[in-house]
Amino acid sequence: MRYLLDGVRYNVETHGGGFPLILLHGFTGDATVWNPLCGELADVAKCYAVDIIGHGKSDSPADARRYRMMSVVDDLFLLMERLGIAKADILGYSMGGRLALSFAQKYPRKVRKLILESSSPGLKSEAERNERIARDEKLAAFIEEKGIKEFVDYWENIPLFASQKKLPAEIRDKIRQQRLKNLPNGLAASLRGMGTGVQPSWWEELESLEMETLLITGLLDEKFCRIAEQMSAKLPNCRREVVSGCGHTIHVEDFKKFVTIVREFLVNT
Repeated sequence: MRYLLDGVRYNVETHGGGFPLILLHGFTGDATVWNPLCGELADVAKCYAVDIIGHGKSDSPADARRYRMMSVVDDLFLLMERLGIAKADILGYSMGGRLALSFAQKYPRKVRKLILESSSPGLKSEAERNERIARDEKLAAFIEEKGIKEFVDYWENIPLFASQKKLPAEIRDKIRQQRLKNLPNGLAASLRGMGTGVQPSWWEELESLEMETLLITGLLDEKFCRIAEQMSAKLPNCRREVVSGCGHTIHVEDFKKFVTIVREFLVNT
């Protein structure tokens, strides 16, 4: 179903029953990546899988300013109001994790439990942020110039996703076909508006988050394991899970383990 939120139509897929769980995909993903998880959690959670602005069936406005992280955070707040959700658990992967964490920072009373898969609080220094902004601008221009197919050819071969090469061919093809459905202008504007370099850095605010937080990383994803370790030292109510044999996308690379970890965290109080 689609919801008009501050002028942008968001597509939201709803599954199951139970306490609300909002699911936020990563860059180039969409709500459908969570379908297997929603099926496994149908008895304990009512899942709301959101197509983030610029992705899937949600709108892709031309103005990158509409994609700014805190604007999208406010869109999520409006969505919860529209759905009548007073409080929810939120699970975000990579870019979706940065969005989930940003939402928890601004609206902590709306979040019961927070699950961040392979995500970060942003970048610590201005130099790091400026460097990342320049890289994301270059990538955005590449998408606009070359188109979605050539970009996906490049994106699925970056080192971050090297561990996906071991997945069965049919799973890799399913991921590829989903990525190809995105629009070039939506992905480019997403990089410019809510990339890691332009979003707020939350490193100094992590200690203020009181809700139960779960950080999930893959052992092969050394960068995000280091980030999660640093985050766990600051978060007051945090649990870490490191999944062996996995890289950045644990929910794909070891789905059964991912489901077990998430279910246990959601149902235990």
